[in-house]
Amino acid sequence: MKQWRLQFPVEVMSRLFDVSRSGFYAWLGRAPSRRSREDERLKVAIKAAHQRSRETYGIRRLQPELAADGFVAGRDRIDRLRKVLGLRCRQKRKFKATTNSNHDLPVADNLLEQVFEPSAPNQVWVTDITYIPTGEGWLYLAGLKDVFTCEIVGYAMGERMTKELTAHALFRAVQQKRPSAGLIHHSDRGSQYCAHDYRVALAQFGMRASMSRKGNCYDNAPMESFWGSLKNELVHHRRYATRAEAEASIREYIEIFYNRQRRHSRLGYETPAVFAHKFSRQQAAA
Repeated sequence: MKQWRLQFPVEVMSRLFDVSRSGFYAWLGRAPSRRSREDERLKVAIKAAHQRSRETYGIRRLQPELAADGFVAGRDRIDRLRKVLGLRCRQKRKFKATTNSNHDLPVADNLLEQVFEPSAPNQVWVTDITYIPTGEGWLYLAGLKDVFTCEIVGYAMGERMTKELTAHALFRAVQQKRPSAGLIHHSDRGSQYCAHDYRVALAQFGMRASMSRKGNCYDNAPMESFWGSLKNELVHHRRYATRAEAEASIREYIEIFYNRQRRHSRLGYETPAVFAHKFSRQQAAA
């Protein structure tokens, strides 16, 4: 409006807006409404949360993230302002599994049958292997996820997809969490998980082996969900020149973002670290 005031006489502008000359001057000097000021502050908060969440949060996860920062707003309002700012979540891509189940090694029964409902941490861990492209070739990642807390409890990376890679991830998880005997360890039928040495390790740790049906990705849905998050939120948007560069990026994603900052709908939009801490306090108070 200031540009119009410089270009057109007040008489022309007042007639254009059908107000008196004095009313037009009053309108020019009027301060923005309270709602407009709140929207501007909320837009700043939305942009900050969008960047902090690595451009991955939709409205449902963005709302509690803003509330934690002191900005309480409805989903429709947040959605409207996101569109004004031109913010969108990163696009999803499809990916394929890596492990080979064509072997003659012993296969464990499926103890979960797609029922992923443990009542405490360290009751059910799921595990799998995926791959990440780099300028030096594939980087393979083996990970274990606690179904109750959604935390990645152990992982290992290497240039070969071997039973040693999966064993390293398992040992790290056990070292960090020290689970009691009876934990269900669920995987696909990949040869790395069916190998004799790996089955011996599970028995030594008192774990019960469980395996998906052949070719059924839904039998290991929690782990597939993590791979989807990792690929869609990080890997598909990066080009790694070296395996070392990819390892550092993925390590930061798992340990800092996914386990400690990323809100999960399964956890009531809490982070795994906060959810596990609250559960521990509740158990101690009971």
